[in-house]
Amino acid sequence: MLYIVATPIGNLGEITYRAVETLKSVDAILCEDTRRTAILLRNYDIARPLVSYQKFSEREKCGYVIDRLKKGENLALVSDAGMPLISDPGKILVDELIKENLEYTVVSGPCALVNAVVLSGMDTSAFCMVGFLPEKKIDRVRHVERFKDLTCTLIFYSPLHNVRSDLQFLFEQLGERRFAVVREISKMHEEVIHGTLSEIPEFTEKGEFVIVIEGAKEKSSALCEMSVVEHVEFYIASGLDKKDAIKKVASERKVAKSLVYSEYEKKLEERAGE
Repeated sequence: MLYIVATPIGNLGEITYRAVETLKSVDAILCEDTRRTAILLRNYDIARPLVSYQKFSEREKCGYVIDRLKKGENLALVSDAGMPLISDPGKILVDELIKENLEYTVVSGPCALVNAVVLSGMDTSAFCMVGFLPEKKIDRVRHVERFKDLTCTLIFYSPLHNVRSDLQFLFEQLGERRFAVVREISKMHEEVIHGTLSEIPEFTEKGEFVIVIEGAKEKSSALCEMSVVEHVEFYIASGLDKKDAIKKVASERKVAKSLVYSEYEKKLEERAGE
């Protein structure tokens, strides 16, 4: 059995009893950085063999892990912090486990994206994990393009040296939106910085960051920022006749059709008299 174990993202005390007991019981622990994981294990008197399992060697290590699991061993997979597979190694291994019909399970625990979206104060009814932005600009543009029209909250991971440039890039791609930068989650210097993408405030650029950005406005909401006349003419230009355009605008603005009709006709009369 493979146990996918969540580990603390900051405060070492944020680990479940089950996670500690699982790590004590397995035959070996797969981890990104053996030195970093060793600190956690020492804190909880866990003495188990560590096996390096990084994203750069994940595919070539899969066969080794599968062989050990087939022999009946129990292994744990951890990342440097948080939940494995979430912008961390593990997905390739899980795909292979499914192909081989081998058992695996998750030992619940911290995940930076969940903490960040709650701390941000943004809409939590629906959110989307976008992850780290690619290094090349063309790849970054293509990546963000997939998510720019989503109306749910967007969550990005950002390394220390990129956080401000990532915010500036997101302004270029997404336009004006509210955002929150959450840094050093669950650590002594945890901080939440709020702002808009056009006016990024000064903040301490040290530590680990999660960027949380409000989703796109629904099309109807954006159209409602137009004048009533512009709103009606938008739908007429889209192919609707005047009657249907007025009906649709009234529905989206939640007002009576007679009010929309009256304002639209008044504007037409003013234009005719000019």
